[in-house]
Amino acid sequence: MRSLVKVLFIIGGFTSLGVGIVGIFLPVIPTTPLFLLASYCFVKGSDRFDRWFKGTSLYKKHLKEFAENRKMTLRQKIILNAFADSMIAIAFFTTDKWFVKFILILVVIYKYYYFITKIETIKPNKTK
Repeated sequence: MRSLVKVLFIIGGFTSLGVGIVGIFLPVIPTTPLFLLASYCFVKGSDRFDRWFKGTSLYKKHLKEFAENRKMTLRQKIILNAFADSMIAIAFFTTDKWFVKFILILVVIYKYYYFITKIETIKPNKTK
C-alpha cells in the first residue's frame, strides 16, 4: 500500500511538472503553483526524483528562491494569488451555505496577509 501511495505521488509530480511546463508558454496556466505541487509530490514520492527535480533549471528559475529564502517576484505572487482566488471563487459561488462562504472569505484575507507580510517581494533577475 505504501509503495502505491509513493507511485501516485510520483505520477502527480510529473503531471504537475508537465502542466507547469505548458504554463511557461501559456500564461493562463500558473507555472509556479504547479511546480510547487510537483516539488511536494516528489518529496513525498521519491528521494531520487526530488533530487532530480531540484537540480533542474526549471526548479532553480521558478522555485529555488522561494524554497530557500521565502522570496518571490511580484509576478509570481500575482499569478499564484490569481490562481488560488479563481479556485476559491468556484467554491464560493457554487455553495449556498453562508458559513462556508464566510470561511472562504477568511481564507482569502489570510492568504493576502501572508503573501504581503511573510513573503518578501524581490525584483526578477534579468539575464542577457
